[in-house]
Amino acid sequence: MKPRTQTIERSNYPELEHLTKLHRTGDSNLEKYLGYYFEYYYSLSSPGKILRTLICIERQEDGVYYQRTERFQEASKHVISHGVYNGVAFFLTDRIFLIDYEARTGYEITETILFPTFRNKLSRLSGLKLGVSGSGERMPCCTRVVYEYLGRSINKHRALSLCGLYDPAGDEIDAPLKEALVNSIAPNEWHFRARH
Repeated sequence: MKPRTQTIERSNYPELEHLTKLHRTGDSNLEKYLGYYFEYYYSLSSPGKILRTLICIERQEDGVYYQRTERFQEASKHVISHGVYNGVAFFLTDRIFLIDYEARTGYEITETILFPTFRNKLSRLSGLKLGVSGSGERMPCCTRVVYEYLGRSINKHRALSLCGLYDPAGDEIDAPLKEALVNSIAPNEWHFRARH
């Protein structure tokens, strides 16, 4: 005898109704942003280091989704580890909202808000990322973030090999990008603000 399949009733999951509403209003302007990116920000779990991750934003039948892949190697002789985050993207009133969760454990949710570009050629997007550090303290943190567009089709193996932690004093990341990541606050600012 076959087991009975369970259907998900919308009334049992009210969040589905909210997500459906956001999908209807918030994904029509994302077409030009589909593809691969390097994401850069000051690591929440390795303070003082810049983390480069790989992002793939793609349209699936009912919305725009993305996967963020982290690659860590604390020292040259340490084992390489990976973190995978699955998320959903929305374009709401001239801002791009990205919300993801850590796929393996489900212990972490991250939100990123980016400025869109008004140029024909997509290059870099900047904004803020909010999440918790991967260390034992799980400290909530906010950091400036830059997305660098790579294209719709890339060599994923090579791109992933370039992901990891970088010393900001090194020359692997260009100076304007490093400057955009600095987490400073001006004397006349009352909030930690994105810059573009």
